[in-house]
Amino acid sequence: MSKAAELAALIGGQQAQGDRNFVINGDMQCWQRASAATASNNSYSTVDRWAIGESTDGAYTTERSTDTPTGTGFSIKAQVTTADTSIASSQYAYIYQEIEAQNLQPLQYGTSSAKTFTVSFWVKSNKTGTYTISIQKRDATVYYLPIEYTINSADTWEKKTITVSPTAGSTSFITASAGAIANDNGQGIQLGFGLAWGSQFNGGTSNTWSASTHYATSNHVNWMDSTSNNFYLAQVQLEIGEVATAFEHEDFETTLAKCQRYYSVRENNHASDGYYFAILTAYNTTSVYGLISNYPVTMRSTPTVSQSGSFGAYQKTSANASFPTTIGNLGATTYGWYTGGWGSGTGVVAGDASVMFALAGAKLMADAEL
Repeated sequence: MSKAAELAALIGGQQAQGDRNFVINGDMQCWQRASAATASNNSYSTVDRWAIGESTDGAYTTERSTDTPTGTGFSIKAQVTTADTSIASSQYAYIYQEIEAQNLQPLQYGTSSAKTFTVSFWVKSNKTGTYTISIQKRDATVYYLPIEYTINSADTWEKKTITVSPTAGSTSFITASAGAIANDNGQGIQLGFGLAWGSQFNGGTSNTWSASTHYATSNHVNWMDSTSNNFYLAQVQLEIGEVATAFEHEDFETTLAKCQRYYSVRENNHASDGYYFAILTAYNTTSVYGLISNYPVTMRSTPTVSQSGSFGAYQKTSANASFPTTIGNLGATTYGWYTGGWGSGTGVVAGDASVMFALAGAKLMADAEL
């Protein structure tokens, strides 16, 4: 280890006070959507900021687990529920996070000053053997870097540390202008943890950048081959430098706010109906409109909005049961949900206030994931 690396290791505790981890929710604290789900392809279904890739003939679930390397907090657990003993060439299964481009500017990709970074994580599985992480430089020209690691002991937490050089494999893709990552809110780097890869994707050379779609090497295990197989992942960190420092723990509120930039939910999680959401305005005798709620933080982009459960509204005159239980013309900005015209019943006077409420379990969702 160089003197510079030794110094970085020694001052790791001081560095932990800054935002050095480019991965959001690397310790799996936040689960706004659900604590368990069956994996579906390219979906965000459970733990915040972590997406699922699944296109095999098998199936697996992901869930929140209290089995962790430290005995506290959470990990994400994947469990095969339907086996696929022969992965077709175009099939795959993996867990990944998309990292926003503007957050990655300190890497200086696309220049001769491009930085080396280190990925560290804890992993456990009953299935030992060779796995890969995949680094995909997503912006503009796409480049791929698979790097092998080994799970040595079954059912045992192991910490892995992987250093990622911009010139890995003596390549110059990342240091040339085509390796640049734009300073915007788009995709920057995808960090993936492979479970199974078909031959279309596993032809890479470990620790060598490529312009081909190589997420893995041919040595990668087929984790999907048995319903007894599980895979746990915890404390994922991506930081500049050649040394993996101690995992950067954040308080829950800080991590939640970062996650809410990409996904936000407002829910009546009380057992009773009548949770008040907003004051709206009647603009004619049949419809109300207005801002329903601000998001906790400004979202990455104008989100896709959705709703579930039943809503209603009280008019000045009386409780108006003829309001549709689905909010009409539900829309969004980067700041909040609104209705551009929710049809009501009779007796509404333009300019009157209407109190919007949610029945038990009703919720609004806003999705601006990468």
